[in-house]
Parts: sequence; structure tokens; C-alpha cells
Amino acid sequence: MAKINLLPWRAERRKQREREFQTMLGGALILGLIGVVVAIFHWNGLKDDQTQRNQLLEREITALDAKIKEIESLQQTREQLLQRKQIIEQLQSSRTQMVHMFDELVHTLPDGVRLTSLKQSADSIEIEGMTQSWARAAQYVRNLEKSEWIRKPDVKIIDSTTPDKAARYRFSLTANLRKSEDEKADAVEGDIDLAAPVNAQAGGAP
Repeated sequence: MAKINLLPWRAERRKQREREFQTMLGGALILGLIGVVVAIFHWNGLKDDQTQRNQLLEREITALDAKIKEIESLQQTREQLLQRKQIIEQLQSSRTQMVHMFDELVHTLPDGVRLTSLKQSADSIEIEGMTQSWARAAQYVRNLEKSEWIRKPDVKIIDSTTPDKAARYRFSLTANLRKSEDEKADAVEGDIDLAAPVNAQAGGAP
């Protein structure tokens, strides 16, 4: 019986399988490397897209912040304008009130009495003056009580420490100012120097 040597064929077959395995392994490695590269590119693309979206959001946020600041500035401007409007209305109301007040102070001033100073704070006034006698100061208070614009006059100080012989007594009184329906705003505070006599004294009897 003849014998056939199959060793070379088997060795060749084994080598072929090894080559096929190495080829498959190399292909798998190449495919894996390609997959990694593709994943990296994809990740970088996603990262770039997210970066662009973040930049867009930052620009929009910056624009919104600018608009908010503009709105706040407009609100401040509006408040300032309203305050100015209120001040103007107060000045107009105070001017009307001052006209009536001075008119009443002059027309109610009796002979022998002169005013030296007048201070106004909100809707109250403080008056200082000189008088020849207590009776004339009392008459002045009674005249003010009849006024339509000056209310609740109250004498605070009356003394005779002045060396002025023509007006021997110094007095101080406070009173309230009446405001009409369209004069609700507070009067502007101010000090007025009335050192010069408002009404020349007359030499009548006390």
C-alpha cells in the first residue's frame, strides 16, 4: 500500500490560516483606528457646535443686558422727569401761596408794628417783628385770625429787651398756611429777610 505525505499540505494550510487571521486582525485594527478617528472628528464637531452656541448665547445675553441697562436708564430718566415735574408744581403752588401770604401779612399789619423776618417751612410760618406795645401785637394776631390764608397764629415771645424806643417790644409768632384744593403740594422751604420795615410805624396810641 502506497503512503502519501500530507505534512506539507497541512503546514501550508496552517500558514494560510495564519495569514488570513493576521489580515483580519489588521483590518479590524484599521477599522478600529478609523472608528476612533471618526469619533474624534465627530466629538470635535459637536464641541465646535456647542462652542458656537455658547458664543451665540453669550452675545444674546450681552445684548439683553444692554437692553436691561437701557430700560433702567429710561426708568431713572422718567423718575427724574417726574421729580422735576413735581418740583415745578410745588413751586407754582408755593408761588400762589406766597402771593396770598404776603398780601395778608401786609394788609393785616396794624400801625406801630413792623416785621423783621419771616421763615416758611412746609405749610407753617414763623414771624418776628417789632411793636410799640403789646396791644398792637395782640391786634396783629387778631387780624391774622380773620385772614383767609393764615390760620392759628400763636405768639411765642414778647419782651422789651430792645433799645429801640420807637418799637420797644420784640415779638415772635407762628401760624399755619391754608392751601386750596389745587395746592396740595408741600410749600418749598425758604427764609426771607424782612429787615426793612414792611409797614412804616405810625405814632398812634397803644
